[in-house]
This record gives sequence, C-alpha cells and structure tokens, in this order.
Amino acid sequence: MGVIDYRDSRAIYEQIATYYERLILRGILKEDEQLPSVRALAMELSTNPNTVQKAFSRMEAEGFIYSVKGKGNFVSRPVELLEKKRQELVSGMSVILHEARELGLDEEKIFTEARRNTK
Repeated sequence: MGVIDYRDSRAIYEQIATYYERLILRGILKEDEQLPSVRALAMELSTNPNTVQKAFSRMEAEGFIYSVKGKGNFVSRPVELLEKKRQELVSGMSVILHEARELGLDEEKIFTEARRNTK
C-alpha cells in the first residue's frame, strides 16, 4: 500500500488522511463502509497508532468519516463531499483566472497547458 512517502514534506497523518479522502471521493470506499481500525492500520503502515488517529480525527472534522463509539470509523456521504470539493476547485480556479486576466494572459492557453501537464 503506497500511502506513506517518507520523501514527502507533508506529515504522515496528512498523507494517510489524503489517501483515504481520495479513495472516498473516487467512490472506491462507499458510504457507510467501515475503515480499518486504528490499531490494524497502524500495524499495516508501520506507524504509531496516534498518527493514524490524528488522520482519522482530521477526516472526521472535514466530514469524510464518522465514528461510532465501540464500532469504529465509517465513510460519510460521498455525494456531499464531492460537491464540497467541486466548490473548492471552482473557487481556486476563479482565483487563477482572475490573476491571469490581471496579467493579460490567455485563459485558453493556460487551460490547454494545464490539460497537457495532467496527462
């Protein structure tokens, strides 16, 4: 499982959270699906259980998962999460387009280059 990259400047808990958030947004993990226990995932990733708990706490705070006392952590509603992510992306793109206009750059050229760089 390629969750942790020790060359990545982000904290390990952030890498874990990001990995699972992407699985949820892509629909690989379904609504109400149970995540591995903190202890099991910590053993699998060879990391401290506190690190995994911190990742899960962040994911819960951001609405990606919910916890059931004594049962574990479960995936929240991906549809709502996707809409929130879409709004974040649109907002970010709006900022970029505004900056491009202020600099007199061609928006279509920026989009073309961006598409080419993501393939």
